[in-house]
Amino acid sequence: MKEILATRLKECRKEKGYTQMQVSIYCDITERAYQNYELMTREPKLEILVRIADLFEVSLDYLTGRTNDK
Repeated sequence: MKEILATRLKECRKEKGYTQMQVSIYCDITERAYQNYELMTREPKLEILVRIADLFEVSLDYLTGRTNDK
């Protein structure tokens, strides 16, 4: 799941045209924290993952690889 999450976070961010800094500001976390999610060194807490899914307009199931439907 960690690899899928990291890959989909990066893909969604690029599709929306956001920088890592913009996502981190929206989620009220540091840019480094968000970078760690994309690098697979850390996993976000559920609260942060929900914010990210809302920002990218996708489901949690999509981000975690449980479905391919956004």
